[in-house]
Amino acid sequence: MAQQHLARALKPEHIQQLLLSCLEAKKSAYCPYSHFPVGAALLTREGRIFLGCNVENACYPLGICAERTAIQKAISEGYKDFKAIAIASDLQDDFISPCGACRQVMREFGTDWAVYMTKPDGTYVVNTVEELLPASFGPKDLQKFQ
Repeated sequence: MAQQHLARALKPEHIQQLLLSCLEAKKSAYCPYSHFPVGAALLTREGRIFLGCNVENACYPLGICAERTAIQKAISEGYKDFKAIAIASDLQDDFISPCGACRQVMREFGTDWAVYMTKPDGTYVVNTVEELLPASFGPKDLQKFQ
């Protein structure tokens, strides 16, 4: 149900722009170890799109995913209210899905925004952050301890 609501929430041209943008972002990926490029395009409520790609490091834990790169770029420019994010990879058989760390970072900025997970053929599925990270821990939960 939420998927249908989210699909209608964005105009088709905005969805198409996000899908094309995440493919463009994927081209900048720095992935010499995994050879698994990922791109993300983050849409703010104000209509700005921020691109992100995965950036690996020889010390593996220091790498960063495309989704977090896009979110950090938006935050550094003063944007904290997001409408949608689209993710692209070269994964053929499955839709690319954000990792747990990315889901938690997305959750920091709300649960009711769309995550478009794509395949190289242009197909996608969409879920809310809430659907990807149910029963999550967020900023309001910290207030319970004050």
